[in-house]
Amino acid sequence: MTVESLIAVEMPDGSKREVPSGTTLAELAANISRSLAKKAVAARLDGKLVDLSTRLDRPAKVEIVTADDSAALEVLRHSTAHLMAHAVTSLYPGAKITIGPVTAEGFFYDFDFERPFTLDDLAKIEAEMRRLSQQNLDVTREVFTSDRVAGLIRKFADEGEPYKAEILNDIVQADATAEITVYHQGGFSDLCRGPHVPSTGAIKYFKLLSVAGAYWRGSEKNKMLQRIYGTSYFSDADLKAHMTRLEEAAKRDHRKLGRELDLFSVPEITGPGLIFWHPKGALIRSVLEDWLRSELKKRGYQPVYTPHVVKETLFEISGHLGNYAENMFPAMVIEEENYRVKPMNCPGHAMIYKSRPRSYRDLPIRLQEIANVYRYERSGTLHGLARVRGLTMDDAHIFCTHEQLADEITGCVSFIRDAMGIFGLEAKVYLSTRPEKAIGSEEVWANAEAALREALSRSEMAFDLDEGGGAFYGPKIDFKFYDAIGREWQGPTVQCDFNLPERFELTYHGSDGKEHAPVMVHRAILGTMERFMALIIEHYAGSFPLWLAPTQAVIIPINSENDAYCEAVAAKMREADMRVEVDARNESLNYRIREAQVQKIPYMLVVGKKEVEEGSLAVRRRSGGQEVLPVDEVIARLQQEVSSKALPPSMVPQESK
Repeated sequence: MTVESLIAVEMPDGSKREVPSGTTLAELAANISRSLAKKAVAARLDGKLVDLSTRLDRPAKVEIVTADDSAALEVLRHSTAHLMAHAVTSLYPGAKITIGPVTAEGFFYDFDFERPFTLDDLAKIEAEMRRLSQQNLDVTREVFTSDRVAGLIRKFADEGEPYKAEILNDIVQADATAEITVYHQGGFSDLCRGPHVPSTGAIKYFKLLSVAGAYWRGSEKNKMLQRIYGTSYFSDADLKAHMTRLEEAAKRDHRKLGRELDLFSVPEITGPGLIFWHPKGALIRSVLEDWLRSELKKRGYQPVYTPHVVKETLFEISGHLGNYAENMFPAMVIEEENYRVKPMNCPGHAMIYKSRPRSYRDLPIRLQEIANVYRYERSGTLHGLARVRGLTMDDAHIFCTHEQLADEITGCVSFIRDAMGIFGLEAKVYLSTRPEKAIGSEEVWANAEAALREALSRSEMAFDLDEGGGAFYGPKIDFKFYDAIGREWQGPTVQCDFNLPERFELTYHGSDGKEHAPVMVHRAILGTMERFMALIIEHYAGSFPLWLAPTQAVIIPINSENDAYCEAVAAKMREADMRVEVDARNESLNYRIREAQVQKIPYMLVVGKKEVEEGSLAVRRRSGGQEVLPVDEVIARLQQEVSSKALPPSMVPQESK
């Protein structure tokens, strides 16, 4: 009789277990408790996420991953993407599969198919997914050793899966020793790293959402594929809550509201990602920029302007051509010289700093420019105002000594905090570190990261690390805003840069009589005006606070006898710097009030015979409620609301209400 060898397993609580060699992680979960086995989705083996079918062959630390672990949802969604691909290939044998990654909100899978998928197709695919789920097919993992990979590539090619063959060939070209794994369920197989749920029966609560076009590998040179988006959850309640959020998001979509409120447009004839601001949208932007300039002046910033087009040489020096060229528009040749439209303002601000000698007594120098820049974003990534090719940076660059650095970064963080309060926004903070593609020594990067950490510590701000998320020239603090329905938006950034001053040979004369290189801090408070406008349109659902509303009040005469009084009141309000209109159209009172509500105008001021006699206005609020007040009191109240930058009632934190 042979004695089974036992393996020591350490659990997250520090407890130890001994199990026979070859025990699967699913069996380990069952040995611990039946309830744990029922809830198990995957496991961590020495910190690595793996399938429950993985066998133990050495002492290890093990954690069983259940549905309440954030990693479990990624496993479920990745498995649901495979289930969708399985359903598509079952229903449409000519469809070729490519890749199907998880996203923040669900998953997608790209297909090469002869005709566009329709909403009816999505319903059929979803029904087939449910059928495959009910079959509770085992999901198994097969590892291919290097001597079998060539055969696997041929197999994919022979079975009409050229994309899988191409992916696999690229993996092998990059690393001939890479572990190649294929997952099988029923008659479906897919090249994948995993992990996955143990069987299709674990996938119960899912929804296919939409279809969009996407180029293979994101390149316009490749074939246009069809991308099916979906989502999945561990419970029906979570799925329904997500669908409710999507419905609310659709109502708030800044592209939809932009059309309805006449804020902006993107004419096809002028090219994608290039925004035309209509009077109302431009007015909101102007108010935002006026607020910014006022705050910048208080905080010691100096305005500058730099050219939109400059010689390419500037971006060779800055490193943009070597590290950012794929995001720049192509060069234009003028008098046998290459010129580029600027993607960033920092090289131009460096040139202003360099225009004359600087002393330590001059520092810090804070240069700011609300400037247009241009970036070649791929057409498939463009999205209303949120992702554009012509963008307006709320940009500034601070040149300071090493000793001043922490104070300057702390000041930037304080500025951002103040802005968050004014707009009723919350944010998550990330410290983004050195990316793979970077300039400058590791020592320089370490010093820059240390300065950012110190500023965050001084500001008592909790943060997460975003490993490799820094700019190519320096690490940064990133603020991700959360809107009213909990979605994350890219927001302000503070970047610490020791590299560009060196590349541009920037110096100042120190108190020791020697020349030193300043530190350069890149910072944006709102980010880009386009993305920030997209954010606040959706955050406020188009119901802007009074100080930002393009039309703050509309005066509505009950009949034409009251028109002259209304025009006189409007003139008085305009003198008080209020944005007011008179709606004297030959329409019913209810129709005009309803129109004002659709346009989300904060105040409707109704005038009848009584109001004319009393010198008053019947005030109806967008948020509900009405009262009759003297004209002067109405103006005073609205002025106070504007000056306080009061938030819409729905945006005010509960404890403040």
